[in-house]
Amino acid sequence: MRQFLPGVLAHSAGARVVVADNASNDDSVPWLRQCYPQVELLIFEENLGFCEGYNHALAQLDSPFFVLLNSDVAVQPGWLPPLRQLLIDRPRAAAAQPKILAFSDPTLFEYAGGGGGYLDRLAYPFCRGRLFDTLEADQGQYDDPRPVAWASGACCLVRASAWRELGGLEPAFFAHMEEIDFCWRAQNAGYEIWYVGGASAVHHVGGGTLPKSSPRKTYLNFRNGLALLYKNSAPGELTGAFLLRLLLDWVAGLRFLLARNWPEAQAVGRAHLHFFQKIGYWRERRRLARPRLVVSQRAGTYAGSIVWAYFARGKKYFNQL
Repeated sequence: MRQFLPGVLAHSAGARVVVADNASNDDSVPWLRQCYPQVELLIFEENLGFCEGYNHALAQLDSPFFVLLNSDVAVQPGWLPPLRQLLIDRPRAAAAQPKILAFSDPTLFEYAGGGGGYLDRLAYPFCRGRLFDTLEADQGQYDDPRPVAWASGACCLVRASAWRELGGLEPAFFAHMEEIDFCWRAQNAGYEIWYVGGASAVHHVGGGTLPKSSPRKTYLNFRNGLALLYKNSAPGELTGAFLLRLLLDWVAGLRFLLARNWPEAQAVGRAHLHFFQKIGYWRERRRLARPRLVVSQRAGTYAGSIVWAYFARGKKYFNQL
């Protein structure tokens, strides 16, 4: 935050800047009060997680639009007006994200959002500019604004009325894939999700919540991945997609076992166990989400399997799909 907050203040003219402190245990709050008294502070006594932290913070704000912005994002001059204008011009747009490039190498797209978020038919997320571990160089190939499946929680502008109508982020996710769930629910409710890359760009460090390789992150991704698919898939598509997703998860767990990566394999098992232990909760959340759109009706959805395309067919770049 100390590195990137000055840029946010310098390049976000007219915006109200609010920092939500999620029970931090360093000196960030005293530092903010001393160095940036103009920044509003919301202080939580316990770590509410990414989802409930945002839900509690945004419930206290009154604005037509909310910016979700991680503390490890370097915004660029002129990044905010194109996102705001998109939401003004398109009343059914619930969220819009900029192009997200890697802070460590700004020539490359970043994992969390890249050139716009996509989903395959089994709810595996990917981006234009990033398929699994393959990152593309930014050569302007994804500068076109377009509707997508999801906007990155690392940096996006959200319509406040849509946020409130949809109930914000799914609290049980805690962290990871929460913005994908929100955007999928938004599409089912008749909203659009947009990417505005040619006019707006930011640089993201990434891995701020959990490191890339972490049993905790593996657990959240596998558990939330199942919940994401279960909550939001259209009724006629859920059973087949869910069973195939379970199978692929078990294959991933087996690969961890064969590699003797016991913590990661256990994380996959715990993710499935905990999902099914709360199946009643997820069934109720599905009822409230009212899923209705099939794959062919949702923007930013790949009708095939990104796992099969990448690992079996060798398709490493978005334009090969």
